Amino acid sequence: MDLIPRGFFTNDLFDDFSLTRENNMKCDIYEKDGNYHIEMDIPGFSKEDIKVEAKNDYLTIIAEKTSENNNDDSDRNYVHRERTYGKYQRSFYLNGLDKENIGAEFNGGVLKITVPKKDDNDDRKYIEIR
Repeated sequence: MDLIPRGFFTNDLFDDFSLTRENNMKCDIYEKDGNYHIEMDIPGFSKEDIKVEAKNDYLTIIAEKTSENNNDDSDRNYVHRERTYGKYQRSFYLNGLDKENIGAEFNGGVLKITVPKKDDNDDRKYIEIR
């Protein structure tokens, strides 16, 4: 007679508490040839589920999906379920981003974004010393 659920001691009980939705969007950001490059893993989503927004030197990536598919799950008796969906979001401050020329592509669950940097001299004003 089992009083303790099977796998009780082998499962990490605190997985759900230690992970945030932000942690599910792993990414690398690097600078090369005057551009910022972001490569982010967003598996299980399609490009229609993803939005990229640039505002005030912040780049925000939002992935939102309401369910795995549109089928009704009422006839399923899940024993274990990890594939949950919802809204995932990450924001990055990228100083001097050129929001008019950002490029993005999504292939194989990986979002690749190229963010050109504005020329450093664009916002610079020299003050005459008297």
